[in-house]
Amino acid sequence: MTTQRRTVDESYWMATTPGTGYPAPGEDLTADVAVVGGGIAGLCTAWDLVRAGLDVVVLEADRIAAGVSGCTTAKLTAAHGLIYAGLEARHGADDARLYALSQQEAVERTAALCADLGIDAELERAPAFTYVQDPGRVDEMKQEAAAARRAGLDASFVTETELSFDIAGAVRVDGQLQFHPRKFLLALAEHITGAGGRIFERARVTALHDGARCRLTTESGATVRARDAVIATHYPIFDRTLLFTRIKPRRELVIAAPVPSDAAPTGMYITPEGGTRSLRSAPYDDGRRLLIVTGESFEPGAGGVRERFDRLDAWARERIPHFAEAADAYRWAAQDNDSADHLPYVGHAHPGTQHVFVATGFGGWGMSNGVMAGRLLTAHIAGGPRPAWTDLYDPRRLPPMRDAGQLASYQAAAAKHFVGDRLHTSHVDSLTDIPPGSGAVVRLQGKRCAVYRDESGHATALSARCTHLGCLVQFNDAERVWECPCHGSRFATDGSVLHGPATHPLEPRETPDAPA
Repeated sequence: MTTQRRTVDESYWMATTPGTGYPAPGEDLTADVAVVGGGIAGLCTAWDLVRAGLDVVVLEADRIAAGVSGCTTAKLTAAHGLIYAGLEARHGADDARLYALSQQEAVERTAALCADLGIDAELERAPAFTYVQDPGRVDEMKQEAAAARRAGLDASFVTETELSFDIAGAVRVDGQLQFHPRKFLLALAEHITGAGGRIFERARVTALHDGARCRLTTESGATVRARDAVIATHYPIFDRTLLFTRIKPRRELVIAAPVPSDAAPTGMYITPEGGTRSLRSAPYDDGRRLLIVTGESFEPGAGGVRERFDRLDAWARERIPHFAEAADAYRWAAQDNDSADHLPYVGHAHPGTQHVFVATGFGGWGMSNGVMAGRLLTAHIAGGPRPAWTDLYDPRRLPPMRDAGQLASYQAAAAKHFVGDRLHTSHVDSLTDIPPGSGAVVRLQGKRCAVYRDESGHATALSARCTHLGCLVQFNDAERVWECPCHGSRFATDGSVLHGPATHPLEPRETPDAPA
């Protein structure tokens, strides 16, 4: 039986935690370290730095733990899909071992933080599985399980799971975690301020001067001077790092609905098949757990988001008992960045700096990598022994020659949008062709404009050029936002920045029915 359900277009983690109200910076500030970004990487870095005795300021463009970290699937694991066999082949067995060591340590550090600080983040130990249904891929699973064991993880190859559908084979990694990320991060933020750190919201940083002391300018005009600066904005907002040529943004959709506890998996599951599908469950209420299903990976601005949600929902209804019967559901989307060599960038932002650091390129595994980044960046900034995996994540590393093709494809994809999107004739000839509640790029007075018509038919026109590097934005019909297909910036229908690397809003344009 298929139930007509009530769907909340919001992350479950956001819907079940209170909002925050940290102040905006009203005056110029000084600190030892300015951390730009209030997600898991920024807040874990801030906490570790405060614990090291440094004066820390966190500058969040909107609200802390409300961006990518508030829209994650919240699996905190060292089992990152089919990664270890690939790491061995590309980087060698030693680097695969260091990667596993750093990720599993992040898992254990999170558990220790929750215990030591008394944080109730609904932490649960659970095995993580990477599975396939295609018998032709079983050898791939066996190779991955063997590589993960050599890397030091408690990994094994299995052919049976608790899932309600058959699999051909899977890699099982024990001793992993799942949790409520917002409960963890909001509590951690309170401990940061309780230990003397300062957190500011609505403090978008628009400029950074890199020198013996860093100077950061916020949208409001307030200036922050600090010895060191950490850019933990998910996608680096300052292009001097040149990391935008080495990372590629992607979005994934998430749907979640309560099911009976005995119908919910206790483990965390992911498959590379079908455009990636991931599922796990979380505590919900008496007798039920929230089943969380993720997939439909796509580039920002690719369009067809409603259809992608429908496909993900159909997949879950077909395979998961009781999912189709749920009367209530949540749906949201997450965004992350893939690096060309499949390793994050954490450390000095570029070869010419000693005081600006970055954390990005987490490849969909931001929970463990965010915690890892906190420890690594603190070792850089506060001094003391550096982790054995420091060089593994150094943003200044040269990509291996074997990854040159991947790197070229990232740059070619951006170039295709930058040039090709300008050559295409718009399918919308006038404002009246845009349905209410939708948007499109249309020519107005000879210029390409991003036009959104609200439910009443009123049109809001903006420049269609992303303020980051000038690519043309596209409309996301499910989330009703403008997205840049080149580097993943996102804008509200009024032009305000929702997600970097852009730091400035889309410029307003005149419309025939609403002259400036």
